[in-house]
Amino acid sequence: MLDVAEAAGVSAQTVSRALNRPQEVSEETRRRVELAVKSTGYLGNLAASHLASNRSRTIAAILPVISTSVFSDTLGAAASLLTPAGYQLIVGFTNYEELREEALVRSFIQRRPDGFIIIGTVHTSETVRLLRAYGAPVVETWDWNDDPVDALAGFSNQEAMRELVHRLHDTGYHAITFACTISAGDHRAIRRLDGFKQAMREISPDDPPRLVELQNRAIAMSTGTEMLGIALERYPDTDLLVFASDVFASAALLEAQRQGIRVPDDLAIAGFGDFELARHLNPPLTTVSVDGMAIGRQATDLLLKRLRGETSDHAMVDVGYQIVRRGSA
Repeated sequence: MLDVAEAAGVSAQTVSRALNRPQEVSEETRRRVELAVKSTGYLGNLAASHLASNRSRTIAAILPVISTSVFSDTLGAAASLLTPAGYQLIVGFTNYEELREEALVRSFIQRRPDGFIIIGTVHTSETVRLLRAYGAPVVETWDWNDDPVDALAGFSNQEAMRELVHRLHDTGYHAITFACTISAGDHRAIRRLDGFKQAMREISPDDPPRLVELQNRAIAMSTGTEMLGIALERYPDTDLLVFASDVFASAALLEAQRQGIRVPDDLAIAGFGDFELARHLNPPLTTVSVDGMAIGRQATDLLLKRLRGETSDHAMVDVGYQIVRRGSA
């Protein structure tokens, strides 16, 4: 660092600020330090820096899967704000397994991250204990919980599904069937199922809900095709088929067309998530739109404020959702 300081014509303390807190130095000073770093080949010792500052400058992100585009949007939006603030993301995936999430939290804590961004609001009691005992800021996302671990940026999956069903029922659909796959750790799907059941109790309290529930199936197009077949066999009078995910709904729409079923004339179809594919189908898919990038930005803003000591515990932001009516229903 002394070599960099000499090359840049500044003090070692200024070099440290330019590298670790660039917002505290002028643009000209930052440029000179960057050129000196390149000319000298300097690489900082992060381990020593972490020991000196008790900060790792890392944020741990825990996702169910990376393959879902909306989760990737959330992660990308978070990174776009964390990187300029001097933080790097380290990422882990749970595959919707609560014990795997617990193991990830334990492993990440050993690496001393400065905070956590977690997709989901339901965890094992040990995961909650670990996070609260560690004491770093935690922001949960993509669902809603009145008692978050620390902070929350999300929305109610249950209320979103309930509103979707009510909206579509009000347009004239009455024989409504719901299709989902249930895995022990996929609590957002469970909440959407609960939202459908709640809506149908309000719409038709004397009738049992019409359900296709597959256990522990992959969130894949093939699963949606299978769901369509089961729904039509079990409830042949269905006029609206609602899916817990756009992945399933998109596959069902394409399969219906292959079978000569007109959408929405013979069968209306709706999904959840507003994935990119949903907008480009013919007809495009009616769905619940959730802004994954907005969730990432809100979660990161909460986290950075907590790191700066600007917010109190249990800060909660409802990002909301939008019912998007398109040609499929």
